[in-house]
Amino acid sequence: MVPLDGAMNHDSYPDSYIRGILNTVKTIAMVGASAKDNRPSYFAFKYLLERGYRMIPVNPGLAGKDLLGQRIYARLSEIPEPIDMVDVFRAAQYALPVVQEALTLKPKPQVIWMQLGVRNDAAAKLAETNGLKVVMNRCPKIEYGRLSSEIAWMGVNTRTITAKKAQLFGRGIQRMALNRVTMAGGTTDATTRAQKDDEAGQ
Repeated sequence: MVPLDGAMNHDSYPDSYIRGILNTVKTIAMVGASAKDNRPSYFAFKYLLERGYRMIPVNPGLAGKDLLGQRIYARLSEIPEPIDMVDVFRAAQYALPVVQEALTLKPKPQVIWMQLGVRNDAAAKLAETNGLKVVMNRCPKIEYGRLSSEIAWMGVNTRTITAKKAQLFGRGIQRMALNRVTMAGGTTDATTRAQKDDEAGQ
């Protein structure tokens, strides 16, 4: 829950908060994206790209090259289009400079997301003070899979109940809806409408 001072409790995020971010953002700049296909950042980048997000890799050592068909930039400030979310795939001590640079962008991004194992409370406070949402020590790839039931295909119990089939997205890839009924997150308007549509069609 969000305390009275407006700061998020970064030890525990409501599913509705995570779901709202993943449903809203369209363009994600991944700071620390790697071109090595055995790195976690590569897997996360590829996964989110295949699910329809506009992914922009940021890595000064690879600037000017391409990652999975996407041009790599050296810095956030060099990206020539608005960014909805900055995904920080670097060690915690680099999060504050990333946030400081993100706040110079016009328009500013809506979200700062720090990957698993990355937590910097000073960076989070600075971002939140300037009106940005913050997620720390979470992976958007994992959260997307958990909230969409996709991870359940690999044997992980997500406590998500649905009878709806996944929709095919691009090149035969199934994009799972994030608006599903979960014990932790409750229902959304979209899931309620979908359930009524299903019942009407029976």
